[in-house]
Amino acid sequence: MRLVFAGTPEVALPSLDALLASPHEVVAVLTRPDAPAGRGRRLQPSPVAARAAEAGIEVLKAGRVREVLPRLRELAPDCCPVVAYGALVPPDALAVPARGWVNLHFSLLPAWRGAAPVQHALLHGDEVTGASVFVLEEGLDTGPVLGVMTEGVRPRDTSGDLLGRLAQAGAGLLVACLDGLERGEIEARPQPADGVSLAPKLTRDDARVRWSDPARAVDRRVRACTPAPGAWTTKDDERVGLGPVEPAGPSDLAPGQVWVNRTEVLVGCGDGQAVRLGEVRPPGKRPMPADAWARGVRDLDGATLR
Repeated sequence: MRLVFAGTPEVALPSLDALLASPHEVVAVLTRPDAPAGRGRRLQPSPVAARAAEAGIEVLKAGRVREVLPRLRELAPDCCPVVAYGALVPPDALAVPARGWVNLHFSLLPAWRGAAPVQHALLHGDEVTGASVFVLEEGLDTGPVLGVMTEGVRPRDTSGDLLGRLAQAGAGLLVACLDGLERGEIEARPQPADGVSLAPKLTRDDARVRWSDPARAVDRRVRACTPAPGAWTTKDDERVGLGPVEPAGPSDLAPGQVWVNRTEVLVGCGDGQAVRLGEVRPPGKRPMPADAWARGVRDLDGATLR
């Protein structure tokens, strides 16, 4: 089939690479416009745009699909596979490819519809998640499903870890679904009415650690927010970034209270348990191990993080 691939971030690259290696013809990619990146904040093409340019494929850059709708019609794709493009597809664009727009979404639909399915799966303690390939329609991730795959959530997974695995495995699922569509061997099935949950993008406020939560919930929140938007807390009203923590067992520490020894930093949680801090990012500094941070902070032992 003739394909126009729509995607923007690095997580979309495994799918683009798999399609380029398949018998299907990727005639163009659709991606978000160049954006500031790095210390110099210079405009940089998206990862998908850069990979397409390397492969000699036409790149359509648009904040809104309607901006490139005439060219999309000229390309006359049979299907438009989508992985994290980052913008809604309007009805007039949905009607362009004969076999529709086919989206790879990183959850077991109808669970976790929205922008941050992997983060919400971790935040809520899911033990199993996966990926779904479905046909785009006007609703938010509501279209009929062509195929699914499951993936176990590992005890120390961050959202970055889990999303990386799903991106790799999901690429194979996407190609298999496109193959089946071309051969007429699969049929899209409506999503169940039960089990719907929403996964909006996590905000900076969502990433703030609630030390009154149980230790297990603190652990999940930090892992869900790693690498983005980045978990954090405050000491003396200064924001301190946190990498993944580890449950450390029963403790007499009050919620947010810090205990320091030569090799570790523990913080009390709301259920009488503590967590062990891992990587810490002090204000204006690079990330460092928690014990190194503790050696440079006065009166940390016994202090309260908020």
